[in-house]
Amino acid sequence: MAKKLLGNSVVQYLIGRAIGGYMLFVGMTTRWTRVNRGAVEPFWRPDGGKLIGCIWHGRFSLTPLMWSFKNGAPKAKMLISKSREGEIVAHTARAAGADVIRGSAAKGTQRKGGVEAMRAMARHIEGGGVICMTPDGPSGPRMRVKRGPIQLAKIAGAPLLAVTWSTSNRIVFDQSWDQFILPLPFGRGALVWGDPIAPPPMDASDAEIEVVRLKLEHEMNRIAAEADRIAGVAPITPEFAPVETTSDAEPLAT
Repeated sequence: MAKKLLGNSVVQYLIGRAIGGYMLFVGMTTRWTRVNRGAVEPFWRPDGGKLIGCIWHGRFSLTPLMWSFKNGAPKAKMLISKSREGEIVAHTARAAGADVIRGSAAKGTQRKGGVEAMRAMARHIEGGGVICMTPDGPSGPRMRVKRGPIQLAKIAGAPLLAVTWSTSNRIVFDQSWDQFILPLPFGRGALVWGDPIAPPPMDASDAEIEVVRLKLEHEMNRIAAEADRIAGVAPITPEFAPVETTSDAEPLAT
């Protein structure tokens, strides 16, 4: 019954909008410390250039707080899977001011629009837009960068920017693969931006791509630990597991 209900487009819309409204409420009622915002501000100008924002899957809920949606700022889009739950996340993103691109990597012989999503993201970036991805989605390993964002950066010639947040009031779902964080209002928090990482050249070897992948992973984990420290909470650590480095672009959520 629950699955049937969640498959209803009206229910998906209402749940997504409610979650989006709640996240905006958390954003307004949290006392934020902003770290290294100067790294992203140049990209908020109309001529700011190409950019791929990267945030861990367990922290995607407050991603819109890391970007500017004022008139003139490049349009931001999030990569979200075509699953039933992804439809709810898509409505959540739109409620917060972002747009979406739907698609995820294939599972076996089942195509899920990953190739089409990669092309759509590249076109969006070429047109002056910005993409946000979760490099460890949709199913981990937690806080380990997959190859998709690096391949997109190479194709689009766009730098990669690690972003993250943490709050003192939160619920961590320890049983979920990504240790998803539900932020709660009326606490203190941290919004942290990393430094832009240059994309690999179009003729990059596998070794050169791996160097960029590791650099992004290190930066994302560094700022995640910094955000947790500022918020005064225990850090969430990466999963110690082998990483598949040959997968396509991954979705924001399953």
